[in-house]
Amino acid sequence: MRRSVGDECKKFQLKHTTLGTIGRLSSSLFLGILLGSCGDPPSEPTKSAPQPVASKPASVTTRLVQLPPAARANLEVEAVALRPMEQVITAPGEVQPDLKRVAKVTSRIDGQAVRLYVGLGDRVRQNQPLVAIESMRLDELVQEYLVTRAQAEVAENSYRRSQTLRAEDIVSERRLVEERGRYLESTARHQHVREKLLHMGLTETELRALVHGSHMEGHQARLTAPLPGVVVAQQVVLGQGVSPGDTLFEIMDTTRVWVVANFPIEVARQFHPGEMATIKPAQGTPIVAPMTYIAPDADEKTRTTRVRFEATNPTDQLRPHEYVEVSLTRQRPATLAVPISAVTFVEQVKGVFLQREQGYVFVEVEVGVEGNGWSEILNGLTVGDRIVTHGVFDLKNVLLKETIEKAAN
Repeated sequence: MRRSVGDECKKFQLKHTTLGTIGRLSSSLFLGILLGSCGDPPSEPTKSAPQPVASKPASVTTRLVQLPPAARANLEVEAVALRPMEQVITAPGEVQPDLKRVAKVTSRIDGQAVRLYVGLGDRVRQNQPLVAIESMRLDELVQEYLVTRAQAEVAENSYRRSQTLRAEDIVSERRLVEERGRYLESTARHQHVREKLLHMGLTETELRALVHGSHMEGHQARLTAPLPGVVVAQQVVLGQGVSPGDTLFEIMDTTRVWVVANFPIEVARQFHPGEMATIKPAQGTPIVAPMTYIAPDADEKTRTTRVRFEATNPTDQLRPHEYVEVSLTRQRPATLAVPISAVTFVEQVKGVFLQREQGYVFVEVEVGVEGNGWSEILNGLTVGDRIVTHGVFDLKNVLLKETIEKAAN
């Protein structure tokens, strides 16, 4: 079409040269219109060539993995089912001494330590002697004890005799009342001295021995162990002077200890005293212990609550002030679960290998709570699906090998 229009334009230009003067004006106007139409036709806009679209690699969840019969014999397949799950909550804990089994032995008199029966680290029995203290004050009290006892006996005899004579109307009522007053006064004074000696550490046996003529050699008093345990602190040496209130020994019975752990407030609210926990020391076997106390307040910095457990410790496996792991277990309703060994990662995707008729397919799953060797499945599987529980590593290797080979090609 372009070629035919050009030819017509040339013919018209040739005719135009032979036109007369009269028709030149109209011919010029017509010529301009025709020549405008006789130019090169407008070029069409250039269209960009379509760019090739990069193809996305096939997802690992769509690839079928096949194994030879010999390799399939090593796989174990199991049907997915509903199982009761346990929620295990762990928190760091610290072993502390049971305060009911800790005793501080203090001096009750002024004196000097003249003999030590035990030392730091020794295991003691209840009422076993710990230290002998020599004291002049003790000697004075012993003498006062003997004197007041004799006075009390004399006053008692006089009072009893006056009772008899008054019954026979030999003495007056006033005499009887006076004798009774002296008897009560002497008895009270003797009892007061007796209580002082008991408070200083003397026993009833030792007091009876004083009455029968025995004497305390060198005015010594012995402090004994108030409970069985181990001497964990010694603050007295031979010849040291002591005063009332001085702490000389600390004894601790570690056959039962406390374990204190800090749990989040919302977790602590789910449990009650009496529930059992598993305590795992750094070395040794786990110990099961009951919960005995939940603090009514929370730590203002960590927003956690102190929970206490009382653990038996006959072999001293738990040592005070060491750190342990405390685990609380809570039963949950039955849910879809698979063995932890069935779950693996492939190209940063968590999933399991699902058995098909032609082979095995890696399926992405959403995992919830894990515990006791099981993983809760929130999404990706249904009851009855058959998954690989053992041999997952072999399937994963084959799948990754095929992925590398496809990427290379």
